[in-house]
Amino acid sequence: MIEKIFDFRLRKNILTAVIGIVGIVYSFQLIKMQILDFTAYSTQSDNNSIKKKPIQAPRGIFFDRNLDVLVSNKPTYNLEITPAIYDTTQNSIIEKVIYSESGTINNIFEKNKIYSKYLPRIVKRDLNFNEVVWFEEHNQLLKGLDIIVEMQRDYNYGVKGSHIFGYLREINSIQLEKESKIYDLGDFIGISGIERSYENILRGSKGFEFILVDSRRKTIGKYLEGLNDIQPVKGKDLILTIDKTAQETAEQEFIGKTGSLVAIEPSTGEILAYVSAPEYDLASFAAFTSREEIKKLSSDPQKPLFDRAANSIYPPGSTYKMLGAIIGLEEHLIDENTMVYCGGGFQFGNRFFKCHGRHGSINVETAIEKSCNTFFYKLILEIGLDRWAKYLRMFGFGNKTGFDLGFEAKGIVPDTDYYDRAFGKNKWTKGTLVSLGIGQGEFSVTTLQLAQYAALLANSGKTKIPHVLQGYIEGMKNTEFNVAYKDKTVNVSQKTFDLVREGMFKVVNGNGTARHIRLPNINIAGKTGTSQNPHGEDHALFIGFAPYENPKIAIAVIVENVGFGGTHAAPIAQKVIKAYLENLEGNNYNVAGVN
Repeated sequence: MIEKIFDFRLRKNILTAVIGIVGIVYSFQLIKMQILDFTAYSTQSDNNSIKKKPIQAPRGIFFDRNLDVLVSNKPTYNLEITPAIYDTTQNSIIEKVIYSESGTINNIFEKNKIYSKYLPRIVKRDLNFNEVVWFEEHNQLLKGLDIIVEMQRDYNYGVKGSHIFGYLREINSIQLEKESKIYDLGDFIGISGIERSYENILRGSKGFEFILVDSRRKTIGKYLEGLNDIQPVKGKDLILTIDKTAQETAEQEFIGKTGSLVAIEPSTGEILAYVSAPEYDLASFAAFTSREEIKKLSSDPQKPLFDRAANSIYPPGSTYKMLGAIIGLEEHLIDENTMVYCGGGFQFGNRFFKCHGRHGSINVETAIEKSCNTFFYKLILEIGLDRWAKYLRMFGFGNKTGFDLGFEAKGIVPDTDYYDRAFGKNKWTKGTLVSLGIGQGEFSVTTLQLAQYAALLANSGKTKIPHVLQGYIEGMKNTEFNVAYKDKTVNVSQKTFDLVREGMFKVVNGNGTARHIRLPNINIAGKTGTSQNPHGEDHALFIGFAPYENPKIAIAVIVENVGFGGTHAAPIAQKVIKAYLENLEGNNYNVAGVN
């Protein structure tokens, strides 16, 4: 009996001890959770209610060479939806409020389904006042919706500049995958023009704010009063080479026309004006551009998205003739006293090549002034194809200029290899050269190349690679930094340049084909051209520079499908030259009547 009692008490004591030990362990864990781990659990709880929200960095703005604003930023209200907490039964209501087609929200979700449902999707950009008010009034009822304020491009400064400035578009999945450390879903990225070429310095660095949100993911305040927030760093402001007055004038002159214009400061290669017409409205791209809108513009027969100034190629026509003269003079095939007879054309084999007049015996200077075809028909046969091609490449034809916005055509400079490939070895005749002698045939150039050529003529063979970025502004102190560019030079004697420049002077100020654009108080030198077009009216061309004595601007103009260069292209050049020099020097150059 005693043994049973002892056994019972032993079991009781052991059980009590076990229970006590377990109780001590649980008590210790409870104390640890409540006291020792309080900070950790508290932080975890806070993190569950903290939202890390990116703050977009304002893009750098564009100034012209005189620090007039060309492109800036303005605030805009955007609607974003977080799919994980959004009630899709609200779709029809939301789509009516934002005037979107039925299914818009689902389409956006489907398009971005590869991303986390906790990443917000931009549903509409640039909400109007009434839309913002409606969402604010219904804020507590709309789970998963937020109105965010971001900066949007503002182009309301009098200059279109669509092919210089370029446009932005929401980053696509391929780009986002490559640049996920820099960009987020919904970010905008430069697609063309300056926006693309200088994206890395324009975009800046985004910041982040940490906000407290409730269970509905609605903002209830700043986390730690914003002490942990990271402020964005604005993109660098760019100082462009563009002159606003010259650009506005050029754009105005090309309204209703198709073609392009490039004006350059001869000594620096700085582009003063750059137009490709028709243009497109950059403001329509600022908020949101769908693939359908891009497709519509791309299929437009006028091709407004296409940069004609750098990518369309044309035979240069008679604007080439100064280069033909340079080759002849430098190779000692002619000199200033060489006389060539023009009886209205040139017979070569069985074909008669016409000239537009009967000029009699003329020298090289008069041949440029009168634009005599016969003189240059005969000259190229003396020069020969490959020697001719060598000089053309030296002046930048047949190669990219190195333009800082990229995407430019090389043009065509035919040589022996070119014709051998086209027609077969020894299956083309010397007569092929005759048309090249007046800038026709397979020889093709861009407007940008012609402008560089005009700059080289104006500044006696010395310029720099054409460019639109002069420098940028950085930091709170607005420190300016200039960008350096490579020299572009040609090895031609000053005597030769003086001779062909004198011929160009007489084109405008003598009895040449552009005499109607002369100005009473400024000397313009230039050369008209007409580019043969097998598909319709010929293209009108003009290159020139001014003032003749100390050139400040060189220019190239091409107007498509209109006829003669003297009639259609030269007057445009005159107005841009006049506007630029008046703005530069503060003078008023009265325009002679245009015939």
